[in-house]
Amino acid sequence: MIRRNTIDSILGGVHTGETVTVYSWVKTARTGKSVAFASLNDGSTINNLQAVFDRELFSDKELSGLLTGACIRVKGLVVASQGKEQSVEISAVELEIVGPVDEDYPLQKKRHSLEFLRTMPHLRSRTNTFSSAFRMSHHISMAIHRFFDENGFFNVHTPFITESDCEGAGETFQLTTLPLDMVPLKDGAVDYEKDYFKKKAFLTVSGQLEAEPFALSLGKVYTFGPTFRADPSDTRIHGAEFWMLEPEMAFFDLEDNLNLIEKFVKFTASYLMEKCSEDIEFFSRFFEKGLKERYKSLLENDFGRITYTEAIEIIRSSGKKFENLPEWGDDLATEHERFLAEEHFGKPVFVIDYPASMKPFYMYVNDDGKTVRACDLLAPGVGELVGGSQREHRLPILEKRALEQGLDMETYRWYMELRRWGTAPHAGFGLGFERLLLYLTGMDNIRDVVPFPRTFGKMY
Repeated sequence: MIRRNTIDSILGGVHTGETVTVYSWVKTARTGKSVAFASLNDGSTINNLQAVFDRELFSDKELSGLLTGACIRVKGLVVASQGKEQSVEISAVELEIVGPVDEDYPLQKKRHSLEFLRTMPHLRSRTNTFSSAFRMSHHISMAIHRFFDENGFFNVHTPFITESDCEGAGETFQLTTLPLDMVPLKDGAVDYEKDYFKKKAFLTVSGQLEAEPFALSLGKVYTFGPTFRADPSDTRIHGAEFWMLEPEMAFFDLEDNLNLIEKFVKFTASYLMEKCSEDIEFFSRFFEKGLKERYKSLLENDFGRITYTEAIEIIRSSGKKFENLPEWGDDLATEHERFLAEEHFGKPVFVIDYPASMKPFYMYVNDDGKTVRACDLLAPGVGELVGGSQREHRLPILEKRALEQGLDMETYRWYMELRRWGTAPHAGFGLGFERLLLYLTGMDNIRDVVPFPRTFGKMY
């Protein structure tokens, strides 16, 4: 059994005056006439621990393995530090080079560009930037499960393989076992009878449709898992594979939905402030100077709320030059979303009641017949963070909308049956996990908050 002490516990003062064993990676090392120093990190904290090696106890051969990137085991006494950066350090008595490195190790410098680090996702988590990002990613995941468990939700696992395109945008990855170099044909078309599922199948773009049946039996549920979209957009906020949080709630209307979203986002920010204060401090220093103020404002202020029609009026009357000036009925571009959140409101803002023509068939149609009870949460630095709606539970209207959008009614037969047998008003939303991480770290590109990003034209 490998017995070790973590660096976060040692720096926290738990083991002062004790002999400890640390397994870690060398961040930097230098050798003087009488002692050698190594800065160590094991991933448990952003902070490094200094180890001091008396050269009378260690040979030059042993110390020659203290190179940046090497994995080592150090045993020694935790003593008060002579330096200013930390309160304690290890006075080493044993050194073992567990995983040596050679001169080709690419992370020799203290700072590398994010673009350079994207070329080596297998190593970049060893840097301060990415170790902090993925520690915060972990704690957001924990916040998700804690929040929904404490609020009476049940977690369900929806399928990754589906036959429907929930969003209706046609940006799905098709899944097949057919030989692509010799696709079987029948009457000039692909013979899907010879495919694994005997019909077209896709990687899911959303777990929403499959979560709704559980909301209509368990009351409140959420699904949290990967989704896949073959969107050719090659921007800083688009990826082909990402994670979505998707709650669905029976007996919720749009107002209930908005309140839940705001409560959840604030809970997550508060949770991170408790668990990741040092990582937030790091991102505030090196990436987003106003990040701590963002947290403060997020927790102290109510989110803004406007209708889509009001949003169009605000944008058009702002006097600001946009690449495109939207008309009523147009999608809001990222530049419009960020203007509303960052400049006009200076905080997260809900936009509700979008034109029915630009939203999927399952959203509840308002009495005006032109708009639906949809909501998007726009956040500074990110744009759209959450998309949701009250779901359409009236069967005739749902069927009419599905036909208008050209959906295969047989594919969605089971979804329509939910409205025939014991339907109820219900609502839900989808939150992009990586976009939330962008917002709460102040980082700018989704490629930098995904461990192994998949984007248009690239698999890293």
